[in-house]
Amino acid sequence: MRLYNANFSPNTLRVRAVAFELGIDLEIIEVDVFKGDTRAADFLARNPNAKVPVLEDGDFVLWESRAICTYLASLKPDAGLVPSDPKSRGLMEQWAWWQAIHLGPAMQKLSFELFLKEKFGMGEPDAAVIEAERKATDQFLDVLEQGLAGQDWIVGNLSLSDFYLATTFMYRSQAGIALDARPAVAAWIERLEARESWQKAMAPLNAALGL
Repeated sequence: MRLYNANFSPNTLRVRAVAFELGIDLEIIEVDVFKGDTRAADFLARNPNAKVPVLEDGDFVLWESRAICTYLASLKPDAGLVPSDPKSRGLMEQWAWWQAIHLGPAMQKLSFELFLKEKFGMGEPDAAVIEAERKATDQFLDVLEQGLAGQDWIVGNLSLSDFYLATTFMYRSQAGIALDARPAVAAWIERLEARESWQKAMAPLNAALGL
């Protein structure tokens, strides 16, 4: 099974982490998005959107990180990353889409302005964007704090949504995004980041960042 990967991408990080949590071996194929690898004809044949990640399982090709994670979890149903109970499954999907539509874009834009722009020489931070996205990030972190109150994981037991949410936090230290005022979120992300699967998934990124 092959994963077309870019280490700086939160989307590929979540696939790596879920695969490692499930004990699924991946052949990692590095894709340099900055050099235009995703625009090459052979890559576009796999994903016409010109984006990573892409999964190849034999002749089967799948793109979109959440679809890939769901597929991987379906291969190992006993791991329980997709709840069998309809209500828990519904909550997992709720938080998955909430991350995709609300928390993820806000926090990733903030991280881009405060860290990634300088890292990749993409200009000066935009103060107006920072102000707007910090306000949105604070709003959504309060929602997550409420959702995690009294439980270790977002739907009670570890699920795909915990990995989806966690990728939003991958640059929080470099961007100076503090969680002191949100103890449930801080404890949850530390708990997730302590998992062997997460540490293995983060290792190539940490190496690239010199951490």
